[in-house]
This record gives sequence, C-alpha cells and structure tokens, in this order.
Amino acid sequence: MSEGHSRTPQMEVDFAFLRSSRGILKLAELTTLFAAFVSFCVASTPKYITATAIECALVLLLILLYALKLNKKILFIFWPLADAFNSLFGSLFILVLSLIAMVTYTSNGTLAGGVIGFISSLLLGADCYLLFKNITLNKPRTSDPQN
Repeated sequence: MSEGHSRTPQMEVDFAFLRSSRGILKLAELTTLFAAFVSFCVASTPKYITATAIECALVLLLILLYALKLNKKILFIFWPLADAFNSLFGSLFILVLSLIAMVTYTSNGTLAGGVIGFISSLLLGADCYLLFKNITLNKPRTSDPQN
C-alpha cells in the first residue's frame, strides 16, 4: 500500500481564535452559561435548566465551529451573521429569564443562577455588538483561507 493512502485527514485547531478577544469572549459566555446551568440544576428549576442548557450548547457549537475552522468549509451559511443573531436573541432571552429568576426566586440556587445569567446576558450583548460592528455585507466571500 502506498504511503499516501494510509494518511487520515486531521482537523487543525485554530488556537489563535481561542486566544483572540472574540475567542475569550465566547469562552467567558460558555463559562457563565454553564455556571448558571449548574446553579439552576442545584435549585431544581427545570424551565431555567433547559433554557441555559440550550444556549450553552449553541455557544459551545459556535466555539467548536470557529476553533476547528469549519466556518471556512461550510460556506452556505454566513457564520458571523448567524453568530450575531444567536448572540442577540440569546442575550435577550437569557436577560428575561434571569430577571424572572431573580424576582421570583425560591432558593439561593435560583438567585445565583439569575445573577450569573444576567452577567452572561451582558457578555452575549457585547458579543452581538462587536459582531454587528464588524460585519460588512458588501464584500464577496471566498473559500480562500488567506482572506
């Protein structure tokens, strides 16, 4: 068997993204959403658990998408805009959820989850603002990794 056939394709990890300001912001979002999720789990509030788990999973998937450079391979979706809309709706949804959790809390876990969720909402809002500020819709997209 020739040597060229025995190679398996490997995914390269973009550590530069994880060290960039956007990467750090995404990791901070993931951390705060996970902390809110754990707080709501401790308080046994299923409606808050589900909402934070879904948003946490979406942020994790976006981090993996950017870190594994899949956004450069899947070109039929404009990823910065999809990410911006996720951050916008996630921020508003988590903000409302956190405010309700803080106002109607019955245990300290619900109150802690609400406060941490509020911080997460601020991080998602900042991410949305930075993404919308950087999106330009008048440039053509290419699959060239240099651009």
